[in-house]
Amino acid sequence: MKKALLIIDYTNDFIADNGTLSCKESGQAIEEPILKLADTYLANGDYVILPTDTHQLNDKYHPESKLFPPHNIEKTWGHQLYGKLAKWYQNNQANELVWQYSKDRYSSFQNTGLDNFLRTHKIDTLCLTGVCTDICVLHTAVDAYDLNYALEIPKNAVASFDQIGHDWALRHFESSLGAKVY
Repeated sequence: MKKALLIIDYTNDFIADNGTLSCKESGQAIEEPILKLADTYLANGDYVILPTDTHQLNDKYHPESKLFPPHNIEKTWGHQLYGKLAKWYQNNQANELVWQYSKDRYSSFQNTGLDNFLRTHKIDTLCLTGVCTDICVLHTAVDAYDLNYALEIPKNAVASFDQIGHDWALRHFESSLGAKVY
């Protein structure tokens, strides 16, 4: 079994107190568990992948523009990785096991080369962390399940601004996607 850690959308706009779509405290509370997992994965010689929500200013054709205010606009403070993860990435970005890439949909697989990357590196198990549990983490999990990846979801490393959605998604990961939720 070869594993990869995905740290999904851990940016200022989703985590910082003044972020556009912030989880605030619930998102900030998962920072240390994510960092610990990232260090563990690197120490084990496993990949740490950072799919990062990326949008263009005034993109009226993007479907999210009808649902949410502008967020994670490329090359802005809101798009930057949040807090200690930003420093961690800065210190580790030259490591061939660390990969950050932009995504423009909820799923980390949609319109990206993630599946090809994982298959090329013979990765069959994904540990999903980040935000939002019931949006981008959920859509990534569904696509991963459909592509036959085994899933692990640490409860202390995912968060949402919607507690009901968060709780539902955790149950869904386990009951409908066969994920190991711990």
